[in-house]
Amino acid sequence: MESTTIWEWVGYLASVVVAISLMMSNIKKLRWWNLIGAALFVSYGVAIDAYPVALVNFFIVLIDIYYLVKLYREV
Repeated sequence: MESTTIWEWVGYLASVVVAISLMMSNIKKLRWWNLIGAALFVSYGVAIDAYPVALVNFFIVLIDIYYLVKLYREV
């Protein structure tokens, strides 16, 4: 039986965090949780040489940052 690598656990954690983000009714909380999940997926994608995964999630990180800045400036 193969041992589970730390990066597999990072991938699982990223999936759980993104799923949690989708349950948020507060848009700020949703963006923060989604940002964390996407950042974990970027790390995961780079670590396992899955650059399409890393690239699309890096784009999501940028989108989350953009909207978080926009949300906090409105207050």
